[in-house]
Amino acid sequence: MGFYSPDGAMDAILADAVAALEADGRPGLKDDLSVTWLRYASSPLAGAWGDGPHAQAAQGASWAGERARYPASVVKLPYLVAAEAWLQRQWLERSLELERALAAMIQDSSNDATGLVVDLLSGTTSGPELPAGAFASWSEQRQLVNRWYGSLGWPEWQGGNLCQKTWGDGPFGRERQSYGQDLANRNRLSTAFTARLLDGVISGSLVSPLACQRMQALLQRSLDPQERRADPENQVDGFLGEGLPDRARLWSKAGWMSQARHDAAYIEIAGHQPFLVVAFSEGAARATDASLLPALARRLAEACRC
Repeated sequence: MGFYSPDGAMDAILADAVAALEADGRPGLKDDLSVTWLRYASSPLAGAWGDGPHAQAAQGASWAGERARYPASVVKLPYLVAAEAWLQRQWLERSLELERALAAMIQDSSNDATGLVVDLLSGTTSGPELPAGAFASWSEQRQLVNRWYGSLGWPEWQGGNLCQKTWGDGPFGRERQSYGQDLANRNRLSTAFTARLLDGVISGSLVSPLACQRMQALLQRSLDPQERRADPENQVDGFLGEGLPDRARLWSKAGWMSQARHDAAYIEIAGHQPFLVVAFSEGAARATDASLLPALARRLAEACRC
């Protein structure tokens, strides 16, 4: 991987963690799980606060990290990055309504807000089914985000697809038309790509340091138990953040639906090396397993202890 230095010892730790989690009542986990794990010698956040991009490459390990899977609401992270890139290029105008939508998309994982962001990024809108010619034009326009990520030349993008909104009850009309009869045009991402994206946001090396500060502010999560109890949709409980001590610092975007439970997180804990984890778990059994991702976080955090 070009954005981190592979570490054989970390690979062994990650493989052992996956095997142990599978043995703990999760048959088939090895096939249902992808993980990309990075470990930093010092906090890369310094690069986002005026010192320029963080120059030191992280060490890392991966378990099926190149495999493209349905990302659920983790897709909202690359949509956030694309929105900042569009603003930088003046392809979008900054507005209070756009800021409100971006905040709701990341902090609350709002599907309604995500729909507006995708409309603004692509210049398309939802609606009734379209005849073939009009649908072809609409579909081409909806590829704008894919074309931009493809233009970055990242090998981790291979197999990726970012052209669908997120839904509660599912797509209808031209949106369902866009998925195709066999859902072949669903969103797809790998944990390797997602890790590279989050690493760029955290280090301030993606889009611009100022844009990364704005994105970091939206991604930061409270681990305070009282605040979490007050917000059942906190994106911490049942995800990587639950496996961390209360005083840890967490920046993350989770994804959860009937066939997936995912998280992408950057973590700082006193007495530990800072680390980043992206974990995608697929299937109905994984979606209902609220202990898997916290258990993974605890194991990887222990491996980062100084």
